[in-house]
Amino acid sequence: MDWNEIEIDMKLIAPSRPRFWLYLAGPAIVGAIYGSDTIVEWIELKIILLILYFLIPANFLLYGINDIYDAKIDKLNPKKKIKENQYEGDFILPVAIVLSFIIGLILMSVLPQKIIPWMIGFLFLSLAYSAPPFRFKTKPGIDSISNILYIFPGIITYIAVSGESPPIAAIVGGGLWAMAMHTFSAIPDISPDRKGGIETLATVLGEKKTTIYCGFCWVFSSILFAFLDIRLGMIMLVYPVILGVLIVQKIEIKVAYWWYPWINAIMGCAMVLGGLWKIV
Repeated sequence: MDWNEIEIDMKLIAPSRPRFWLYLAGPAIVGAIYGSDTIVEWIELKIILLILYFLIPANFLLYGINDIYDAKIDKLNPKKKIKENQYEGDFILPVAIVLSFIIGLILMSVLPQKIIPWMIGFLFLSLAYSAPPFRFKTKPGIDSISNILYIFPGIITYIAVSGESPPIAAIVGGGLWAMAMHTFSAIPDISPDRKGGIETLATVLGEKKTTIYCGFCWVFSSILFAFLDIRLGMIMLVYPVILGVLIVQKIEIKVAYWWYPWINAIMGCAMVLGGLWKIV
């Protein structure tokens, strides 16, 4: 096999952030399982299509828009040069974004009506987070809240399977988890964002206060999940515990940041196994 072909293929998928694919697909899987009463329910074609959409196309939509509108700022960010994508003006990414958006609209048109507001919310926030005129990522506080979009795939699949909305505690608890996860990931970007004139909750609070904010969000998230099931609360409690270890051990956030795709995958796997245990 030609290594140049492999390199080209990697460049094509790089804007979708493969290491973060499960950030959207994971909640979709969890939502489908917890909305099911039997194994068969969550492996129906419509559920598989939704999970596949949130695995790749939705990531092109979310991260591709971000790369296009942050192209100039990303040149100041060392993180982008090492492990993440930098948009260089090619036409392939805009095409992928449009196709991803169209696929989302098609899925929305053939799924139950209760899903429509959540899918509209996901598509809107995916655009509005990075693109003008909203550009929520530059509005401190709103940047964090808008990232509740990461739990929308789970709400969508839960409704698709069960026909009902998830418990409020799960929605709010999941939203707090997503808010903390986003703001935590903004800590390594504080310096380049300030240089680029970008204001975020992290640039306003600074690293120490931002870390405390993330800790509070994760603690309250675990409490809400504990109301649903103490075992879920214990899984979510892992996040503030890990944060405490980082603080005590004085491990830099910019180093620990790269651990979180693995941490989230393990926590998601634990929730999936718990959900399957409930079904079986």
